Amino acid sequence: MAEERLSDEKVQEALQGLPGWELRDGRLVRSLRFRDFQEAFGFMARMALYSEAANHHPEWSNVWNRVEIGLRTHDAGGLTERDLAWARACARALGEA
Repeated sequence: MAEERLSDEKVQEALQGLPGWELRDGRLVRSLRFRDFQEAFGFMARMALYSEAANHHPEWSNVWNRVEIGLRTHDAGGLTERDLAWARACARALGEA
């Protein structure tokens, strides 16, 4: 059974507690810059372990010190609590929470 899609109001409320994230084309998105490739890739490796454990995988890309992240639960056709949990885990990995 697919997770329940969040209402627009719930998403907007959640964004208040997720600095750096924005809603774009129905996805939560964030752009990150690190000191260098090694730091960017290290972050991605930590989040890859979380993603596997949570069975929820982002759309992301990496070019040298930049990581672009997009979150959306495809089965639900939008954002779910799983996307918010991933964004919160990202904040913890970055030392923001």
